[in-house]
Amino acid sequence: MNFAFTDEDLQLRQELREFLTTELTDEVKAELMAAREGHGTGDKAWAFLRQTVERGWSGVSWPVAYGGQGRSRVAQFIVEEEFWRAHAMVMGGGGTGAPAILASGTEEQKQQFIPGCIRQELSFCQGYSEPHCGTDLAGIRCRARREGARFVINGQKIYTTFAQASTHIFLLARTEPDSRRHAGLSVLLVPMDTPGITVRPLWTIQNEPRAPVSTTYGEPRTNEVFFDNVSVPDSCLLGAEGDGWAVAQRGLNLDRIAAFRYLISVMRDEDIVNLLKGGGPLAEALRDDPVVRDKVAELWTEAQVCRLMTMRSLSVAQREQEFSYEGAAEKVFAPEHGVRSTEAIAQMLGPYAQLLSDSPHAVGHGVFAHNLLGAFQSTVNHGSVQVMRDQIARKGLGMPRPAGGR
Repeated sequence: MNFAFTDEDLQLRQELREFLTTELTDEVKAELMAAREGHGTGDKAWAFLRQTVERGWSGVSWPVAYGGQGRSRVAQFIVEEEFWRAHAMVMGGGGTGAPAILASGTEEQKQQFIPGCIRQELSFCQGYSEPHCGTDLAGIRCRARREGARFVINGQKIYTTFAQASTHIFLLARTEPDSRRHAGLSVLLVPMDTPGITVRPLWTIQNEPRAPVSTTYGEPRTNEVFFDNVSVPDSCLLGAEGDGWAVAQRGLNLDRIAAFRYLISVMRDEDIVNLLKGGGPLAEALRDDPVVRDKVAELWTEAQVCRLMTMRSLSVAQREQEFSYEGAAEKVFAPEHGVRSTEAIAQMLGPYAQLLSDSPHAVGHGVFAHNLLGAFQSTVNHGSVQVMRDQIARKGLGMPRPAGGR
């Protein structure tokens, strides 16, 4: 396998870095953060986003027919990586819900949604988790009852990040009332301004004080979303009715290829290396400790494994092959590495690992301390590692379900 970047890839990366250095000013960052928090997008942020659209970076690998550039998934990966490193921005096509529409949507849905996502006019939050089934999606109770050519939705979702700022929700609901587990689920693309939808904030442990932008799961807010007789046309149905489990899993696998999925697990490895390279008594003491040096080398090696597993998934998608276990394996190794890395770095830093962003003595603006609060979440979000291990066993190794298992 050759995962080296071509000269064209490297030129794209250089172009991105020059653009972000010049155009992503502190004022733009502040307005982008305000938009993420649901306060609307300011003029400077819109001007910045329009430039990304004009340069083709907001849908770099999406089909030309829907407004994309039709470039490779490698190009998309590079765009995603540079924007995430610059300001934790999801850019390029991954992590938006739109890949699932490309994979499972009708032609009318693709024409309706994909150009708007590319123009940064539409955005999706993910309506999967519920209070009683955070990681067990097959236990969903939110119902969408068919009434002629419409669905009437009642229920609740929880931990719906960016619901306060998204135009649509990628909703997994039970459309067959007597069904159980994976059967009878459907995905609906629901506008967030539909009457009967209520969004209520859930402030996280990262809210006070605010976590640095690049913190693993450092969002200050997530949400509860309530549906009270929400009526939508059946044209909102993504894929076949009752086939929501397959549609949702396909979308999750495609989103896992996104560069930021692996970056949130390895950026602290880069941060601790940069810290050790810097000056000051703490950095000097740590880099002269052979135990610390050995552990950092071990973590760095694991981080490269995370990168290579992501590149393998990227290669599968690039060849338009079907995922079996690759995405699940990546989803187990990278988050668990992120937890191991976070714990090891905390031991290296000692008391400094507890100093959050509001402390004048915080290391790295408090990113290591805030990461302690958020890293473990990555083993649960977007599919728990326990569920992923089951997928690896059955799809990758051909093992049967356990006797009496679900």
